[in-house]
Amino acid sequence: MRFYLNQEEYIDTSKPIDISIEMTNKALGLVAWGQDAPKMEPVRDENFIGSIKEGGVVNFNNIMFNPHAHITHTECCGHITKDFFSINDVLKTYFFEAQLITMEPEGTKNKLITLNQIKEINLREGVKALVIRTLPNKEEKLTANYTNTNPPFLDVNIANYLINKGVEHLLVDLPSVDQERDEGELAFHHAFWNVPLKPNTTRTITEFIYVPDDVCDGNYILELQVSPMKNDASPSRPVLYHKMK
Repeated sequence: MRFYLNQEEYIDTSKPIDISIEMTNKALGLVAWGQDAPKMEPVRDENFIGSIKEGGVVNFNNIMFNPHAHITHTECCGHITKDFFSINDVLKTYFFEAQLITMEPEGTKNKLITLNQIKEINLREGVKALVIRTLPNKEEKLTANYTNTNPPFLDVNIANYLINKGVEHLLVDLPSVDQERDEGELAFHHAFWNVPLKPNTTRTITEFIYVPDDVCDGNYILELQVSPMKNDASPSRPVLYHKMK
């Protein structure tokens, strides 16, 4: 189906590019922050078992997981504020002008994406969502255990640069925009959401995406949907669409 953006441009909704990572209960699945693998277990009691394989009439699982540690997720300022903010209240529109860029983090011991790298990119006017794919872009990102690996992160100065450019939604294929161990500073998160001075309740950060190599850098429409959970973060499915004429 064609969804027209204006008189000339449209997206083909039958050709989505899903950049989310699914959650599994396998031992070798995506995980970070020292967490164990998520649990997906059939409900069991004296009169019921939620597994057809085990003799039940339906599959009926309890699931225990952490959105920050196990799956593609989108978070709001409530991630770092004393007052409660829910991503389900913050994200009220779901389609955005987006730009996909590819960056190779710099450095040896601590690898990071620098402000100069971002400035070298021709960030298109009107872009509301910036999608960052990092190199190397191995499929191991789909099942990596990031705990105690010091993954790449973003220079804190990028936050204000993106804000001044009008970017509202930042998506990265990393466990965090901040360094794994930073003494709880979370400098990028604080800068992007203007915490604690005046928390911004419209900007979002999405982590743990995966953009395949065959998806070219450029301009897209992003559809960003979250599970309706009243929490600072929620599992999400970011989807890119080519802009066509």
